[in-house]
Amino acid sequence: MERIVRLNDGYTMPMVGFGTYQMPRRITQQCVEQALETGYRHIDTAQCYGNEHEVGLAVKASGLKREDVFVTTKLWGAHGYGDTMRSIENSLRTIGLDYIDLFLIHEPSGDFISQYQAMEDARQMGLLRSIGVANFMEDNYLRLIKNCKVVPAVNQIETHVYRQQAKMHRLLAEHGTWHESWSPLACGQNGFFHDPVLKRIAEVHGKSIAQVGLRWLLQQGVDVIPKTTHRERMQENLDLFDFELTTEEMLDIKTLDTGRSQFGWW
Repeated sequence: MERIVRLNDGYTMPMVGFGTYQMPRRITQQCVEQALETGYRHIDTAQCYGNEHEVGLAVKASGLKREDVFVTTKLWGAHGYGDTMRSIENSLRTIGLDYIDLFLIHEPSGDFISQYQAMEDARQMGLLRSIGVANFMEDNYLRLIKNCKVVPAVNQIETHVYRQQAKMHRLLAEHGTWHESWSPLACGQNGFFHDPVLKRIAEVHGKSIAQVGLRWLLQQGVDVIPKTTHRERMQENLDLFDFELTTEEMLDIKTLDTGRSQFGWW
């Protein structure tokens, strides 16, 4: 299995990223530096996380070439075209980078058609490389597709063994948008870390339950952005490419789908 995916715009994105949702600013730089030292090359943040600046500091402190680190951030609180352009410029100042690898509309609120048009223009200006959306379900996604010039490169949506998003996965593939998972470990909800199906499969492979849940997504072509503040878990969540789930195991995990959000969202 490849460790990177080529997006519809030609840019590449690592299949496993490092999430920073609800990560306090005081520890974000240290955690991101540790993640980069561990081998992560995709860091995910957002305007509303309040830690873009610390992510940028960690990227600079890593000593890695800028082009070797893929940074995602997300638009929050904009209403239309002008707000979006200002937000993009503010994110660039805050994060302290010359460009953003992937910029997403965090959720379909406000005039997201105008927001996306601003992102298309910022992309042409070289401020953004890839653009996309997050939390866009079928109706809003299709509405955007009908009104955009640049097909979203990514749609980041809640996806894990309990909300598998098979219908959205097929729709996104049909239009050339990559399916990205937020909360790939379901934030431990629904007894994830004690699930008997996942536990049985993990024991067979000598892996953790988390690794099985993440590998199940990867094998379907869904990239993942797990979050942790512990170095050993960082390594664990990255060690996903030395085993493969069987067809039977993949099907067993499919039976866990509830079709519902674990968080009451979207």
